[in-house]
Formats: sequence, structure tokens, C-alpha cells
Amino acid sequence: MKPLPLPDYSGLDCLATGTMVFDADDYILYVNPAAETLLGISGALLVGEPAARLFERSPELLGAIRTAREEQETVIEYELDVVVGQHPPVRIGCSVSPLSPPAQALLLEMRAVDPQLRIARLEQARLQQEANRELLRNLAHEIKNPLGGIRGAAQLLERELPRESLREYTQVIIKESDRLQSLMERLLTPHRTPHFGAVNIHEVLERVRSLILAETPSVTLRRDYDISLPEIRADAEQLIQATLNIARNAVQAMHGDGHGTRNGRCQGEIVFRTRVARQISLESRRYRLGMRVEIIDNGPGIPDEIRGQIFYPLVSGREGGSGLGLAVAQTLIAQNHGTIDCESRPGHTVFAIFLPLPT
Repeated sequence: MKPLPLPDYSGLDCLATGTMVFDADDYILYVNPAAETLLGISGALLVGEPAARLFERSPELLGAIRTAREEQETVIEYELDVVVGQHPPVRIGCSVSPLSPPAQALLLEMRAVDPQLRIARLEQARLQQEANRELLRNLAHEIKNPLGGIRGAAQLLERELPRESLREYTQVIIKESDRLQSLMERLLTPHRTPHFGAVNIHEVLERVRSLILAETPSVTLRRDYDISLPEIRADAEQLIQATLNIARNAVQAMHGDGHGTRNGRCQGEIVFRTRVARQISLESRRYRLGMRVEIIDNGPGIPDEIRGQIFYPLVSGREGGSGLGLAVAQTLIAQNHGTIDCESRPGHTVFAIFLPLPT
């Protein structure tokens, strides 16, 4: 065991979240009482141990620690299993953050994930999504029919007007009718039956990446892929559209807020990350293995007042936004038996898509 200095971290003892501090070599400097309770082991046995040995059966947590150290940024994992020694797995959500001082230290914060709460939240999201779909379908059909009449009447009126200047007004009616017609088509598009086939998720992401870079060349788009992920059965076009909607939303948020822009051009960064997700619940079913696809941006974050409604139709935090992109993305992912989660704070927003892996 490596001899270690004993900095005073007693201020963390009162935290309700399990907390551990690692030194520059990933040896454990400190464990608070909440972490002892969560992991079921005394902190006295943990201090001085290397993370690689303690969490050797928890590769996702070790990966988060490694990424936080290499990139010197906070890494958030929503759900992963932590196994310590011969103890049973503990389902947690965690964040790993660089500390200074001491130099090169890392802070790990852990909280237990209540599976029943997550299942209830997913069920609530599913019911809300079904209500959204029905609302969108009815709304689109109710609006499409009178729109055609409005446009046709404007065209007939335009032929009868004596002056060219008056026809400008009928052109406004016709153009706005066409715009609303396009909007209605977008509302109805997600309701087509998906066409399932073998899909490589990285081919999907590469297609989206090329589209985003073609539209906004100044954005930085990094890849962080787990190339060991197998193909899944899904509708490739629907996954492309859903991921594209989320990525475009990130670009527009960074550009529209002025955050990360220069001379009106987006200077932000988006990361596409893929990982294996273990023991996930999708559509009220439990899967031993799943896929987690993350779209991460360093934009201004989602405003607090709409954070709980971002997947609702016609809700947008951007002036001039239609509020359809994320609602459509959620519907498309659900049709492929997946779910979307979102965590956001200023400078770090993560949309995580969870999809089942073949068994």
C-alpha cells in the first residue's frame, strides 16, 4: 500500500452523497461516511488503495476516472454498476471532477439510483410521449385541411386584384400557408412505421457528423466511440433524424446565445460518445446490456424554466425555434425501443440515447 499524506477533507463528512478523493496516481486519499455506507466497506480499508484495484470489476467507473484525468473536465455517468470486492453490484450515478488544489487530484461523487424511481420516471415519460403523439397527430390533421382552403382562396383573390402592389399581401398569405403546411408535415413524419434492419450506430453518427459540419463548418465535433459495440436492429433513417435534431439543437443553442461564437460563427464543441450501458430499463423491460449514445455540447445549457418540458412539442428555449426538434427525436427513438435522458448545466449539456443491444 502506498504511504499517503492525510489532507483534511473533514468538511466532506457531512455530505449525503458518497464522496472519494484520488491523488495524482489514482490512489484513494479520502472516503466520506456516505461512500462507506453506499459501498458497504469501511473507509479505513479503502484509503491508500489504488482505484484500479478497488474498482477492477467496474470498468465504466474506471473509464470515467481516466477520462476526467486525461481531459481535465467533469465526467458524468447516469447509471453504472460498481462492484467492490465480493460485495453485490451497487447501481449508482456519479460525477468525476478535477480538483485544484491539490494538483491532479480527482473528486468522485456517487449517489444510489433507485430502480423503482427510474422505472416510474420512464413510465411517466412514455405516457407523456403517447399524449404528445396523439396531440400532434390531431393538431396536424385539424390544421392541414383549412390551410389548403386559405391558400387556394389567396390564389383566387390574387388573380382578381387590379394592382401588383396588392398582390404582395396575397403572396404573404400563400408563403405563410406553405410554411405552416411544411410544419404540419414535420409533425406527422415521425408516425410512419419504422423499417428495422441491422444498423451500425457509428455509421449513423458519422452521417450526422458530416451533415453538421457541412451546415456549420466552424463547430468542433469530436468522436469518442466504443468500436466494440455490435450492430443493433433499428431504423437507420429514424436514428439519423433523431440524432441530427439533437445535434442541430446544440449548434443553434451555442450560436443563438452568443456563447462560443465569434463574428457570428459558432465556435462551440460537440462530442459524440458511445458506450455500453448495463442493466437498463427500456419500455418497462429490463435489459442486461444496452447502448448509450451521448451528444455533448459546451453551450449555455437549457434554461431552468423549461428544463422539465424540453421534449414537449412547441417548447423552445430559442427565439424563433419551432419546439419540434426534440419532441420528434424522442418519438423516433421510442419507435426504436429506446429512451432519451438529458442533463444540463451552463457549459455542459448531455443528451443520452439508450437503445437495447441484441442478446
